[in-house]
Amino acid sequence: MSKRPLFITGIGTGVGKTIVAAILTESLKADYWKPVQSGDLDNSDTMKVQSLVSNKKTVFHPERYRLTQPYSPHKSADIDGVTINLSSFKLPQTDNTLIVEGAGGLMVPLNNKDLMVDLIKQLDAEVIMVVQHYLGSINHTLLSLSLLYSKNITIKAIIFNGDTDEYSENVIKAHTKGETIIRIPQLSVFDKSTIAAQKIVF
Repeated sequence: MSKRPLFITGIGTGVGKTIVAAILTESLKADYWKPVQSGDLDNSDTMKVQSLVSNKKTVFHPERYRLTQPYSPHKSADIDGVTINLSSFKLPQTDNTLIVEGAGGLMVPLNNKDLMVDLIKQLDAEVIMVVQHYLGSINHTLLSLSLLYSKNITIKAIIFNGDTDEYSENVIKAHTKGETIIRIPQLSVFDKSTIAAQKIVF
């Protein structure tokens, strides 16, 4: 198992990052950390993943920023009177593999200067990029890949989440650099048993 953190990002919002985070956390018996939670504090992503993970090894590390408003982190932080500083993010202490879940996609702003991709770079993390097929997803995927390549950020795997689309997947794979491709089927139920049944091992 990798000891560099595995940073889960997506090609956009709502593509299944949290479900993928739960599957990986359970499969690898890894630790989990959501650096920035923006809104939904009573049903946070940490709480969602915690409810889906059944192993006893995983440690859930507290968020660095817990923002009350359901907006982009830079907007939520400003409303809350908080400034997100890139230098304030420190990896939790653990000897275990660490799953880090981002907020939204790579270009989501943390403040008026720094983006989510800058946090990935600072944490020296390897990326797990979650892709879900929809009209426009090829463009969003290739733009995300291009950005990661330009920043020399290692992509550990590309995960196609949900229904397959061979037309989209063939184009995307033609523009990759041989990264591991993983597929997670469309899940109709999200509970501990269905999450545990999705085995992902690198």
